[in-house]
Amino acid sequence: MRNPDCIFCKIIAGEIPSVQVYGDDRVVAFLDINPIAPGHTLLVPREHHATLPETPPEVLAALMAAARPVAQGLLAATRGEGFNFFQFNGACSGQEVMHLHFHLIPRRARDGVSFQWKQGRYREGEMAALGERIRGAIRCV
Repeated sequence: MRNPDCIFCKIIAGEIPSVQVYGDDRVVAFLDINPIAPGHTLLVPREHHATLPETPPEVLAALMAAARPVAQGLLAATRGEGFNFFQFNGACSGQEVMHLHFHLIPRRARDGVSFQWKQGRYREGEMAALGERIRGAIRCV
């Protein structure tokens, strides 16, 4: 399945140039054109799915299977000491391209890359109540 208006679908189809570092029948990985750090790579399913919750389990499994060799190659090629692996779902979370993708960003000590957010605290009983609501919702999925 392909979305003709999706930039990642166009990249996968070869209509927009990219530097691909990995590809199989379900997944591609290519360098981000606006990297947070050198080697910043996007891991993308060939099928168009906007977010993780709507992506079939077999596609998610293929992405996770591909993540390992991509991460190993990324660390070796960039001499990374570690890496960030994350994903956004929906515009309010920061997702800019509505095609599921994971970011792999190689890291080194004191590289100047920072991911900081304000941490909160639960009030008495709030965490347990929320946990119960989430468990109930998961059972209904």
